[in-house]
Amino acid sequence: MTFTVDVDVPVPMRDGTALATNVWRPEGPGPFPVLLLRTPYGKDDAGTFGNPKLPDVFALVDAGYAVVAQDVRGTGRSPGTFVPHADEGRDGTDTLVWLTGQPWCDGAVGMWGGSYMGIAQWQAAVGDGPGLRALAPVMASADPYGAPWYSPGGALSQDAVLTWASLAALRNLRRGPAADTPDTPAPADAAADAEALLSGLADPRLLHEPLPLADRPALTRHLPWAGQVLGHPERDAFWRETAPIDHPDRVTAPALHVGGWYDVFVGETVRSYTTMRRHAGSAAARDGQRMVIGPWSHADGTDLGTYPDRSFGLHASIKAADITGVHLRFFDRWVRGRTDVADDDRRVRIFVMGIDRWRDEEDWPLPGTRPTDFFLSGAGRANTADGDGTLTRRPPTAEAVDTFRHDPRHPVPSLGGTVLAGASGAYPGPADQAPVETREDVLVYTGDVLDRPVEVTGHVTLVLHVSSSAPDTDVTGKLVDVHPDGRAILLCEGVLRARYRTSPTDPEPLEPGTVYELTVDMNVTSNVFLPGHRIRLEVAGSNFPRYDRNTGTGGALAADGDDDLVVAVDRVHHGPAHPSRLVLPLIERPGTGHPTATGTPA
Repeated sequence: MTFTVDVDVPVPMRDGTALATNVWRPEGPGPFPVLLLRTPYGKDDAGTFGNPKLPDVFALVDAGYAVVAQDVRGTGRSPGTFVPHADEGRDGTDTLVWLTGQPWCDGAVGMWGGSYMGIAQWQAAVGDGPGLRALAPVMASADPYGAPWYSPGGALSQDAVLTWASLAALRNLRRGPAADTPDTPAPADAAADAEALLSGLADPRLLHEPLPLADRPALTRHLPWAGQVLGHPERDAFWRETAPIDHPDRVTAPALHVGGWYDVFVGETVRSYTTMRRHAGSAAARDGQRMVIGPWSHADGTDLGTYPDRSFGLHASIKAADITGVHLRFFDRWVRGRTDVADDDRRVRIFVMGIDRWRDEEDWPLPGTRPTDFFLSGAGRANTADGDGTLTRRPPTAEAVDTFRHDPRHPVPSLGGTVLAGASGAYPGPADQAPVETREDVLVYTGDVLDRPVEVTGHVTLVLHVSSSAPDTDVTGKLVDVHPDGRAILLCEGVLRARYRTSPTDPEPLEPGTVYELTVDMNVTSNVFLPGHRIRLEVAGSNFPRYDRNTGTGGALAADGDDDLVVAVDRVHHGPAHPSRLVLPLIERPGTGHPTATGTPA
């Protein structure tokens, strides 16, 4: 393979800023189709191109594509100030204009990249830039509010915010002299700030207090936008202005969505797919949506499908999923326009946990999905796994109330799940929940031992009838697969901040003692509960630091101090008059697989 690389090519933006850009071109006169990556993580960083969740850049060039990597504004060697999402729409459009004007570009452009790089793709896609034929967002979101910054239920994703913001600040401090701006601190100050940031990541207060930005001058000095994130807890105009999900009709390029069941973005990955599948602005975009989801998390090193408490086998790995091949086939079809590329009607490929196999599906939600109620029941003592909380397909005949106290000074710790696994010290994935199920502030509802497989694939919803002593409280839910050996393996989770029970933009306080019906979005999963296993639901008032803990005041959580904290006494009502229930998307087919789908068995 022979190619040429042009480094730090200045690409002009409409305001005169020139963004540093590297261009990889295959051997030959061209012109070539182009694959564009826009990154805040450093276009010159080998880690950007060695991430196993992303395609092999050498394979892309070898396949005849020119690959263009650009430092987004205010990062790497590009000048300016980095404010997440603020400039990616305009700068992405201006970069497309520049690319399609180059003699080595044939006018067709695809975009690729993961995480923030995927968000940047969506923001460019709603612009009016020329030549954009396809997107490939990996573990990303078309709604930055819904992920990574907040949850659909209105709680701050504290682990994600703190981890990403701290690492972004460190990257700013490491920028080379060519990227200096008047706001860049002197070298001595930068070294002191870097030390302060690194020591702050290990601050034990992170396990017990809200995000302490006011006490982190090094962070706020380099990332003033972090205060804006905290200052907009509702999904207001601040977020809607940078949310491509609100403008699907302006997206005319098909997208390849790649996600992980334990990725912080998985809910938004699926929502982006379904939204664009129905409402994208062209027939090609609607028909060309494709999605791959494996048993992976966002963190590096978990792409093998192996975690401390659960292994899915080597066939679950990113390598087995052939991410590079998937990208190339998608780009060949939609960027090059090759109709001879295999592109059947199996738009979705998912890894089904439990049976631990890959399966190809027609669409998402899976055809034939049947939402099924599993009712909460018991005599009012569901606290801990040793309590009397049960899940049953039959509606309960008696009323009961389970009570727990949410003390914001002692929140329920996050174990696994969709954490980013950075500042908090938590690790992501299918962790055993047994340690938290011993807490009195965790309600546990468990179904009978199964005598046949039960497949749950799709969106999980929790409907609870709740009263609280506080003007605001959180309700968290976890779906758990209880193995015969006692392991309680987390599948998916969610939270609702009660003030947002009717609207994500118009908070309403609770009337203490009044019973409300609350609906908790518990995200998505795909798992077959095998014979001998049990289906379990956990309910609590916190899941920290995956989500920030609710201080119970009804005010601005990030500003509440220790003296403001309110202990909430929360009650879950269930019975004929209060049908609290877990709604599971059941898939009922012969055996445990799709009779016409291709699959890789365990």
